[in-house]
Amino acid sequence: MKKIFLILIITLATYAQEVYATFNVVAYKSANLAFNISGIVKDINADIGSKVKKGDLLATLKSDDAKANVDLAKVTLKFAKKDLQRAKKAGSALDRAKYDAFLYKYEVALAKLNYLKAIYKKSFLRAPFDGVITAKLIEVGDGISAMPPKVAFKIESLNRRKLILEFDQKYYSKVKKGDKFIYSFDGEDKTYEGTISKIYPSIDKKSAKARAEVETLNIPSGLFGTGTIKVGN
Repeated sequence: MKKIFLILIITLATYAQEVYATFNVVAYKSANLAFNISGIVKDINADIGSKVKKGDLLATLKSDDAKANVDLAKVTLKFAKKDLQRAKKAGSALDRAKYDAFLYKYEVALAKLNYLKAIYKKSFLRAPFDGVITAKLIEVGDGISAMPPKVAFKIESLNRRKLILEFDQKYYSKVKKGDKFIYSFDGEDKTYEGTISKIYPSIDKKSAKARAEVETLNIPSGLFGTGTIKVGN
């Protein structure tokens, strides 16, 4: 009976551990937004602190030439389509080579229109996800270069955040997804609880630290603190 009790104590001591970790708060999603064509900034529709939805228009480049090219391509496609329709109605009265020429003309016109539409679309910079603008680095009238691309805005997810934990590499095999993390922010006595949602697959060679993530909400990015990971509970 004494042997069984001793084994139970050893087991609990081995697996119920607290692993010290430091952390930084970062946005769940973040991105540097830039135009991928050159041009002059025409309109700006967002500023620092603006809350935006995915697809919202943030800024526009002057694109009169690009728009004119699209309009011209639409006209070319319109008449190429009419020629192809007449060729189809002619049927056997039109030899195959002539029909193929009309078909080729139509397909080239369609491809060119799609290409010019894609170029014109690049004149508009839109939000890639719901979030808040954290930096605006352009003004109306600025010249934008595509090579290298100039960052126009910085955006991060509105409410979702994640704690990036760092802990000693010797605990890497013990810390598991789902383990509890009890933490506090630097300068505060209040404690919070989270759950590890991701463990990074590699160790930082310079610091000999392993890394993990804890998802959370409504915390300003940039904060930092310390805590303990409840291993094996």
